[in-house]
Amino acid sequence: MQFARLNGVVIHHQVIGAAPDRPTIVFANSLGTDFRIWRDVIVRMVGEFGILMYDKRGHGLSEAGDGPITMDDHIDDLAALLDHFETKDVIVCGLSVGGLIAQGLAAKRPDLVRALILCDTGHKIGTEDMWNARIAAIEEQGIAAISDSILERWFTPDYRSADNADFIGYRLMLERTPAAGYTGTCAAIRDTDFTDQSAALDVPTICVVGDQDGSTPPSLVGELARLIPGAMYQEIPNAGHLPCIEEPVVLADVIKSFVGQLDGTGR
Repeated sequence: MQFARLNGVVIHHQVIGAAPDRPTIVFANSLGTDFRIWRDVIVRMVGEFGILMYDKRGHGLSEAGDGPITMDDHIDDLAALLDHFETKDVIVCGLSVGGLIAQGLAAKRPDLVRALILCDTGHKIGTEDMWNARIAAIEEQGIAAISDSILERWFTPDYRSADNADFIGYRLMLERTPAAGYTGTCAAIRDTDFTDQSAALDVPTICVVGDQDGSTPPSLVGELARLIPGAMYQEIPNAGHLPCIEEPVVLADVIKSFVGQLDGTGR
C-alpha cells in the first residue's frame, strides 16, 4: 500500500509503472467506492500504460480531514498527488464524482491533463433537494439504511442478485464508506456546477455511460458530451452506473481505443 500526506490529509494510492514512453492513466472513483472498483479494467492495461489509482478523501483508506469537503478539495488533492510524483500530461479516467474531479482538474490545472475519459458523470449531477435528503437520511440512519436504493441505480437487475458474491461485496464497500467522507462528498457534488468550465475545455474527451445507468443516465452523459467541444460519446450495453464492474472488458477496450487515437499510436 502507498500513502502520502497531501493538503493536510493522508491519501491512499497505488502506482503501477510502465515504460517511460507510455502514457499514464489516472483512475478517479465514484461516490461510496474505493479504487478497487477498477481492478478488472486495470489488469487488462498493466504494462501498456502507467497506472495511478487513488482513494479520494473520505473514502477507502484516505483521511477525510477536518471540516466540510468541497469539490476544490478533491480537485486539489488529485493535483497534489500528480505534483507529488512530478507527473504531467496524464489521461484522467473519472467515474461519477470522479468525472467531476477530472473536469475540474482539466479546468484548473490544464498543465496536468492530456485527455479525459468521463464515465457515467455530468457537468452537474442531481439537485440540491436530492443531495440534502440523502445527507439527512445518512446522518439519521447510516448508509446501510438507504443502500438498496443506491444499489438499484448502480447495477442492472441481473447483477443485483443475492447469489452474486461480487454484488454483496460491493454492497459492503458502499456501506462501509466512512459516513463523513460520503456525506461530505455529497455536499461537494451538490454545490458543483461545471457547465461553464466544461464548455470551455480544450482537451480530447470521450464520455462513456452504461446504457442502464440509473444515477447519471445516458441523457445526462450525452448532454455533457455535447457541452464539451469535440467530445465523443459511447454507451456500454448491459451496464449500470459502474461499467468498470459489470463490463470491464468492454470499458478497457474503449479506453485503449481512445488512448490509441490521441496521436495515432497511444504514445
